[in-house]
Amino acid sequence: MKKLTWIIILAVFLFFMPGCGGNNGDEQDESNQDSPTEINYRQEMRSFVQDISAYAKGIMSDFIVIPQNGHELLTENGEETGTPAANYLEKIDGVGREDLFYGYNADDEASPTTERDYMIAFMDIAENNGVEVLVTDYCSTQSYMENSYAQNYAKGYISFAADHRELDNIPAYPPNPYIVNYLNITSLANAMNFLYLINPDSFSDKEAFLNAIKRTNYDLVITDLYYSETQALTANEISSLKVKANGGTRLVVVYMSIGEAENYRYYWQSEWATDPPSWLAEENPDWPGNYKVRYWQTSWQDIIYGNDNSYLKKILDAGFDGVYLDIIDAYEYFEDLSSLKMNILP
Repeated sequence: MKKLTWIIILAVFLFFMPGCGGNNGDEQDESNQDSPTEINYRQEMRSFVQDISAYAKGIMSDFIVIPQNGHELLTENGEETGTPAANYLEKIDGVGREDLFYGYNADDEASPTTERDYMIAFMDIAENNGVEVLVTDYCSTQSYMENSYAQNYAKGYISFAADHRELDNIPAYPPNPYIVNYLNITSLANAMNFLYLINPDSFSDKEAFLNAIKRTNYDLVITDLYYSETQALTANEISSLKVKANGGTRLVVVYMSIGEAENYRYYWQSEWATDPPSWLAEENPDWPGNYKVRYWQTSWQDIIYGNDNSYLKKILDAGFDGVYLDIIDAYEYFEDLSSLKMNILP
């Protein structure tokens, strides 16, 4: 969702709902500490990602951590000319960026030059600090897909031209991954291409979904831990995905949202609809069932990592090679919310 739409929604929400989250007592006080002077939302997200990385790598030293979007976190002041955020860069192995060359304003449309160049400045900071860049462009015209791959390759980025924003298919074009190779991929730096496929709805069943991936030669696959709401991929199934059709080995990385809660995940509790925890914020109007979270609160972070019942521990136990962290840019929502509170509320 573009920021202007969020601002309009937040303004309406604040006008009619002076409180947030429907909590009482101490929890309400904690959830309302949303002004920039009280919480540094960007640093809180950096710290969250860094702690996720430390936990995962403490269990599996070569585990890969790739936050998607939120590129302003790569510098201390959030500016493309700023000092690189060394601690953050040290803890991540890659950074994902959507809509770099295509899809920023609309799918199958070139991204505006100004926005593209701004994002590239941050992507180059990542590359210059040993962090691999993975770009997902949204385009379906064959010439645009070719151009996307060529421009990303020229910049030294690994890329995927997705012809469905739902990420529910393996594109028919190109018929083979860009720069297909027979190498064994043992690290993110070895990968030349990737497949981003997290929605299996277009496949008839789990076997068809898994077999479709197995028949490809992508060096890296980003998929979900769950085939359906209740059916997780097994360790054996994940292991079977780690072999390309040409016999080379590849990496399999799992998608996990840490800036929003999803009501179709195993951790969701039905009573939250009427009695939400302090960390649960508003529903994302663009993605029904997805809810903004106060990601700096320990009770949300405990769901994500740090214990045997956490989402990340399930991922590690399943044998994935890494994690692809989404909604890293959730700090923008809370920065806008705080700014509106300061301007609207007495």
